[in-house]
Amino acid sequence: MIDETHDSKRRSWVESANLDGCDFPIQNLPLGVFRVQGENRTRIGVAIGDDILDVGAWLGGNSLNAYFALPATQRRDLRRKWSITLDRGATKRPLYSQSQCEMLMPAVVGDYTDFYASIHHATTVGRMFRPDNPLLPNYKHVPIAYHGRSSSLVLSGTPVKRPAGQLGEGKFGPTRELDYEMEIGAFLGPGNELGKPIPIGEAQQHIAGVCLVNDWSARDIQRWEYQPLGPFLAKNFATSVSPWVVTIEALEPFRTSASTHDVAVLPYLQESGESAFDITVEVWLRTRTMTESVRISRANFRDMYWTLGQMVAHHTCNGCPLRPGDLIASGTVSGPEKENRGCLLEMTWKGTEPLRLPNGEERTFLEDGDEVILTGYCQRDGFARIGLGSCRGSIVAG
Repeated sequence: MIDETHDSKRRSWVESANLDGCDFPIQNLPLGVFRVQGENRTRIGVAIGDDILDVGAWLGGNSLNAYFALPATQRRDLRRKWSITLDRGATKRPLYSQSQCEMLMPAVVGDYTDFYASIHHATTVGRMFRPDNPLLPNYKHVPIAYHGRSSSLVLSGTPVKRPAGQLGEGKFGPTRELDYEMEIGAFLGPGNELGKPIPIGEAQQHIAGVCLVNDWSARDIQRWEYQPLGPFLAKNFATSVSPWVVTIEALEPFRTSASTHDVAVLPYLQESGESAFDITVEVWLRTRTMTESVRISRANFRDMYWTLGQMVAHHTCNGCPLRPGDLIASGTVSGPEKENRGCLLEMTWKGTEPLRLPNGEERTFLEDGDEVILTGYCQRDGFARIGLGSCRGSIVAG
């Protein structure tokens, strides 16, 4: 529902929030958990421009789990109150500069599920290994996913240690094919009871907000272990999460039609209305010899084959319970063109077509010292730009 909080003419008394290109204008108001430098106290805040408003007066606790547990109507009401509080005509309140704060994990994540929702990614990867049959028969019928490991979720900025594992028969050592995956994550709530599926018509009420996710992958370990049961050690050594959760309400102006399905889906997955989101995502890379990062890909979340709502409905169709703070991720966000590919496995065609960087360096997979930066934003005429911030990670030797 679009309301006065989305008005592009709305301005804040926080001047940095009114600047062109700002990720966090008053129309956004993402939530995060932070600690002021020199303090031990954990706070819940809303990002506004370059600053943070402590919203402890409205939300208690030291994580966003309680917020995620609220009904969608209450979450919407809170966002409206924060918008009024930060409106240009409101009384100024104390703020904390983001540069003087340490960001923390937004929630206590009980369970993490990673989907495989991009048909472009699935088709491209399928062509590498099954040229004559890139998509498996079930892909257009069922949202594919695997259960990840919540204990290895890490906050943006946490160094990623190069993992070791089995690389083939009789071979053990550090991965030589370390990769990133550009994904959109969604924090869930209020959830459902065991045995009670969430109907597709109610699924989006259980999506509290989105973030950026980098599901790091060790491709050589993955290639050796993934049959017959799927990803395991190749994925669970680290998954980076951005610190700010952009509410589903802030994304309302950027709803769009979902991808067309040429195979009819079953009724429990049939959505109505504009159920996808127009979110541009970018991958930037900085090697140890570069002073500035360079963009190496750009794609759009609207091109995913399965929507967040369909992911939630399918996840619970067998009665699986979801809890506030659970995280689902979309799987690699890729598009139809090479510049839209959301991982190096695709970009370099299994390492056979090296990515050439402006400084003359080449990459097939990530090297120690490389930093990967994921960014995301929504932009549409008539509405303020909404940013997702960034998700960063640097590779260190194992």
